[in-house]
Amino acid sequence: MSTGAPITVVILTLNEERHIQSCIRSARTLSPHILVFDSYSTDRTVELARAEGAEVMQRSFDTYPGQRNAALRAVSTPWVFFLDADERIPSDLAAEVREAIHRTDRVGWWVPRRNIIVGKWIRGGGWYPDYQLRLLRVDKARYDPQREVHEVVLLDGEAGHLSHALIHYNYDTWAEFRAKQQRYASYEVRVLRQQGVTTRPYTPYTMPVREFWRRFVQLRGYQDGLHGLRLALYMAQYTHRVYRALRDEEKEP
Repeated sequence: MSTGAPITVVILTLNEERHIQSCIRSARTLSPHILVFDSYSTDRTVELARAEGAEVMQRSFDTYPGQRNAALRAVSTPWVFFLDADERIPSDLAAEVREAIHRTDRVGWWVPRRNIIVGKWIRGGGWYPDYQLRLLRVDKARYDPQREVHEVVLLDGEAGHLSHALIHYNYDTWAEFRAKQQRYASYEVRVLRQQGVTTRPYTPYTMPVREFWRRFVQLRGYQDGLHGLRLALYMAQYTHRVYRALRDEEKEP
């Protein structure tokens, strides 16, 4: 890959033909170097990405940290910005990133994110500013292989916080939201087991109540009206599913 610019935008993909062109076009406001790191999509993702002028590399998916670490090894610029296909980089964020990468006292930057859920920007409930560690010095960053979901970056140095936000077109429908939470549940159970978390008979019932209170009241999910209420209820339901599954696994020989 050419090193004519100090930063590469990496987009991980699997069957993202609906988003990939708009994503690449927004990424180009930051850098001409765009790498689509694809998990052998079966739709037109690769074709459309190449048509937009992006470089495409393919690797069979194992875990999210595995994909991101492999992408880091493929980047030859000093900095990388990880972007999901359903995210967009506004021009004000691109300008801020270009300034940030010239600072020598930071090796990573947290980026705030605006989550658009079922057509609404969600401000409460922990959904904003939703900081993501996406801007990284390539030689100072790696992903923890033990965290399969909600990846953790291991940095050799300090990280700062940017002020302008990514736009994340997170879920188009409530059915999509619930389906994704169901997929995450099994990963979350594994993480809790690795952390040594155990349950009591009442845990699958008390933890969802705590999660609803945290999301809707403490994190002010109520300011998003019915959207906020629905999200808090769904996250409580997700928490119940996770701790019930953890309890059931503890009962197994």
